Amino acid sequence: MKKLIVLACLVPLLAPAQDIVPVQDIRHETATVNIEIPVRVFRGGDFVDGLTIGDFEVTDNGRPQRIEALYLVKRAAIERKSGTTAFDPATDRHFYLLFEVGEFDPKIPEAVDHFVRNVLLPGDELAISTPLKTYRMKGDVLLTSAKEAISRQITGIVRHDTLVGYAEYRSIIEELKSLARSVAGFSPGDFGGGSGIPTDPFSSATSLATGSSIEEQLQNYSDLLSRLQSLRVIDRDRLLQFASHLNGLSGEKNVFLFYQREYIPKLDPKVLAMFGVAYNERMDIVQTLNNLFQFYHRDVPLDLAEINRAFADSATAVHFLFLARPAERSEGIVMAEQSEDIFTVFSQMSRATGGIATSSANISALMKGAAEASENYYLLYFTPDAYRADGTFHDLRVTVKGGGVRVVHRAGYIAD
Repeated sequence: MKKLIVLACLVPLLAPAQDIVPVQDIRHETATVNIEIPVRVFRGGDFVDGLTIGDFEVTDNGRPQRIEALYLVKRAAIERKSGTTAFDPATDRHFYLLFEVGEFDPKIPEAVDHFVRNVLLPGDELAISTPLKTYRMKGDVLLTSAKEAISRQITGIVRHDTLVGYAEYRSIIEELKSLARSVAGFSPGDFGGGSGIPTDPFSSATSLATGSSIEEQLQNYSDLLSRLQSLRVIDRDRLLQFASHLNGLSGEKNVFLFYQREYIPKLDPKVLAMFGVAYNERMDIVQTLNNLFQFYHRDVPLDLAEINRAFADSATAVHFLFLARPAERSEGIVMAEQSEDIFTVFSQMSRATGGIATSSANISALMKGAAEASENYYLLYFTPDAYRADGTFHDLRVTVKGGGVRVVHRAGYIAD
């Protein structure tokens, strides 16, 4: 199964196209344009709920704005409001649980159970995205089904789809491990003492472990890395479609993205250096070795600013929950982290949307912390000065007078 990183099939599977009806944007309906900013304020790890409209300051592209209304929202309920203009905030809630995990973590059931029991409320909309497909739970399910049964069903889906959807990915990783050990001069029964590096890895033209030549093994290793690369694709168009879908929803929108740290089996640098010296006149081998380094270091082929603007404009909080599992220890190979490209994309997206970005080896702790941090927020409203629907992105900045707190909010909006 090809791994299209995050949301490759989310939009078409959420519902038939005719069932997704975008909410009309007030910016297109009236001459007066009103901007809504969900804002979360923390002191340490605690949400600060005693702030008033006079405590906040907002700038739009650096220009100070007059805040017309403030609403304090806790778990879909408006607890307090103030200001000179009355608005009618939508408090319906939409949740998305996105699992990009190559291996089923034993604490996933605990994380799912906490979310279902302590976060979901009747009327909430929930979508679960796995490596295979996306599942949608209607808001009335909680009125007719026990939470225990819902939690068990979601866990079963994630377990099955992770095992099936990442089968090819895990198979390639195991093949890479086997080849890396073989190229380093090992056979499966050779893991005894010593440094793990043969004193003369070129004493034989073929590997006893695989029966193939060094040239063939290096080429096979390179081909496997290429296949692995093709399974780790961030689909720009799908991401933008998802942002557009979210933009059409009213109310609170929270995306919880669980991403598991990835490792690839690398040839030991000492072995590569010895190969470079021993085969410096074999251009085919030298070229193969050079190609390996290209696979080890990759750039993100995306316009991150474009992606961040689209998700910020959707007023959705993307919570990036990085499952920092430790590297496997295996003699003869180096398990090198290969998450930096994906990490860059989604950590920036989280910041741009006012979401929570955190990491832990405990997926249940990640879920509990992010869920608690996302439960409460302020809604600020203002009418921007000299507004023009010219399609440009406006940078928003929200501060709290006196400082001493951490303020998170979406980075801006598109004036369309």
